[in-house]
Amino acid sequence: MVSIIRSLLIAALYALPVLAKAVNETECAGSKFSYEELVGYGSLPSNFRDKFGDTISTGSSIAFEKGSWKKQRGGKYTGKLYVLPDRGWNTEGTTAYQPRLHVFDITFAPTKSYPSGENLVYTYKDTILFTDPAGNAACGLDPTTTLTFSGHGALPAAAYTGDGFGNAGAGGTCVSLDTEGLVVKDGSFWISDEYGPFLYHFSSTGKMGTVLRPPAAVIPRRNNATSFSSDNPPIYDPSLSPSPIDPDSGRANNQGFEGLTYAADEDALYTLLQSAAINDGGLEKTTNRYARLLKYSPADGALQGQWVVPLPLYNDPTKSPKKNPRTAAQSEIHALGGGRFLVLARDSGFGRGQDNTESVYRHVDVFSLAGATDISGRFDGATDAFAPDGVLDAAVTPATYCSFLDINVNTQLARFGLLNGGDDNDAPGLLNEKWEGLDLVPVAGKDDEYYLFVSSDNDFITQDGYYNGGKDTYSDGSGFSLLNQALVFRVKIRESDD
Repeated sequence: MVSIIRSLLIAALYALPVLAKAVNETECAGSKFSYEELVGYGSLPSNFRDKFGDTISTGSSIAFEKGSWKKQRGGKYTGKLYVLPDRGWNTEGTTAYQPRLHVFDITFAPTKSYPSGENLVYTYKDTILFTDPAGNAACGLDPTTTLTFSGHGALPAAAYTGDGFGNAGAGGTCVSLDTEGLVVKDGSFWISDEYGPFLYHFSSTGKMGTVLRPPAAVIPRRNNATSFSSDNPPIYDPSLSPSPIDPDSGRANNQGFEGLTYAADEDALYTLLQSAAINDGGLEKTTNRYARLLKYSPADGALQGQWVVPLPLYNDPTKSPKKNPRTAAQSEIHALGGGRFLVLARDSGFGRGQDNTESVYRHVDVFSLAGATDISGRFDGATDAFAPDGVLDAAVTPATYCSFLDINVNTQLARFGLLNGGDDNDAPGLLNEKWEGLDLVPVAGKDDEYYLFVSSDNDFITQDGYYNGGKDTYSDGSGFSLLNQALVFRVKIRESDD
């Protein structure tokens, strides 16, 4: 009888479901974060074009329309996704590319069978072009001047020759945008940009409305005057660089408001510099970790708070010890509520189409403002610094920063035929260098489980490219064609005492 009971117990134990171990778990500021698994992958070809005939990049930011994410019969999910590219193809110089927002219907079919093919499908629906307050086309050209509009002040602008793409034309001046962050709210769009860096509100049809200008400590200055150039000369004249190349103060070149998110529990916008301002050590990768986070009211544009986020450090194996450790600059943030945020931080120069293929830091991490110092009004002047030469003022307590989800785990990437590293810098499945889009949607029926979408910026790199309304073609000088890649992770977020 004992042996029979023992056999029944053993059989019962084997019949129990085996709980898969999480890839990583993190506790941060009173919450538990669990990276369960990579569950999805999808892509668009490098030569995919929008309704205006221009090559698409799924680039800088992504956002699902509120209420659109739904589970369908059969287990598939669908949703409406807004995709924000940056200033257009610019690896060989900026152009008068009109900034825009793409709209896709998304179908995601979770699977437990690996290896798997792509299970995330994009269906193109529309593109919205951005215009200035007067209804004129904005552009991606590096700013060389300003344009002033009633109620908006002076906005970064570019005076261009010809048609702004290197062809004949009458010339003109356009408001310059390098769009990086996206919030979709009440049928309209908040955009953060790198040139200003400013926050812009656009109508559902793409017309610019409210413009939010940050404190003087963030505005770039050269020779004692505002200078919005990021040293990205136009394709038709590579000699048009600012003097000096780097601003004397304010945001560093190409390190503006990279991250933007909406905190529904506070009805607030948060935006984060990609890395430290020049005043705070921003000219060197070894000193630029202390980035400024700003909070705004979307209702009246009031600046409601400022904090310091200590970005993570990593060791670049291609650099000398004197050039390490280096800052993993951030590419996107996502508010979780209660002063907690996801943040996409990464290295640079590693991935498909690069000389080096193996990224050493490509993360979705967590930071919390609990206990952090609100520095509002204390370091707002043009030359003020809370971290001179990258050394944080002892009176300032930064946000709590916690490592969380490593995108580069090859055992997970292999589920979809993907990889990080290797000898072939054009290998199928090799991850792109830049990962910049981030959004979170619920797993149906699970209160604390979510699908985390992360998208790459392929820099419009293709050998079959179109721009200028499809009238002009290009073949990127790198010789590569990079897919628009997106990953889907299943994660858990819960309170520590759950």
